[in-house]
Amino acid sequence: MYRWNERGSIPTPHAWREEFIDLHGDSRVTLTDAGPWAGLLEWQRSRSYGIALCGNVREEFVREPRHIRKDPRGVVELLVPTAGSARVEQGPSAGEIRPGSLALCDVDRPVTFSHGEEFQSVALLVPGEAIHRRNPAAARDPQVLDGTAGLGRLIRQTVLTLQQEREHLSEATFDIACDQVLDLLCLAADGGGDSAPAARRREVEAQVRQYVRRHAADPGLSVTGIARALGWSARYLQDVLQAAGTTSRDLIRSERLRLARTRLASPAWDTRSIAQVAYASGFASHASFATAYRREFGVTPRETRGDGL
Repeated sequence: MYRWNERGSIPTPHAWREEFIDLHGDSRVTLTDAGPWAGLLEWQRSRSYGIALCGNVREEFVREPRHIRKDPRGVVELLVPTAGSARVEQGPSAGEIRPGSLALCDVDRPVTFSHGEEFQSVALLVPGEAIHRRNPAAARDPQVLDGTAGLGRLIRQTVLTLQQEREHLSEATFDIACDQVLDLLCLAADGGGDSAPAARRREVEAQVRQYVRRHAADPGLSVTGIARALGWSARYLQDVLQAAGTTSRDLIRSERLRLARTRLASPAWDTRSIAQVAYASGFASHASFATAYRREFGVTPRETRGDGL
């Protein structure tokens, strides 16, 4: 479900604290009031991602083991400062972040985050599992990345634009954009570059082939669905498959043909017609199946079966 709050909808420190904890997990949040309340907190959420603009408060956010046990989130946050500075401490890592830097923190590890009223930032909330699948090293340790140039600057600008344009994005559009940010973020955590390391591409290619093999009979199988299931963007999977000399469409068709050939040769499928085997193997058309089958294997489905059906 895609949700967001209205601008200026948090009128008191108590309401701000409750909404902040709801976004980031059970924790100890200490606010120091200085004059009229001006706390800023604007957020939006889909089933997979969240984004929040926060600032104009003097705050200390502490998430300890007891908080994590009570309210595990499975979320990693990318903090994108836009004004002022904040101190982040997680494990042996500690330091200040300010505009131009990006900080990646796992909220299911003890963390302390503190700042004054001048600080503002946008936090992108992403599934930790999705980061781990892409780049285990990125999810393992807190990182501070350069957001002033290259890949880091692209990530920073995209996150800020996502927050600014939230009222104009559907859930699908929001998730697609967040998927792409996640790909770029994991790439930046590897040290940056134009493509993922060769070893990573081979691993992802193997994951795609295995997934397609298992789901070949699904008539709705597509690169978008594969990408969502594996935690990558569709564009990245297309690039991986292109580097391997194939496409998602060719790979799906090839696996469906292999599945159909196995079924045509199996006694367990003797009572099914060739058309029924084709449909059960993910093909929408008997004619297109027969043509593709002969092109792939050099024989017709009838010849494979050998029973005159």
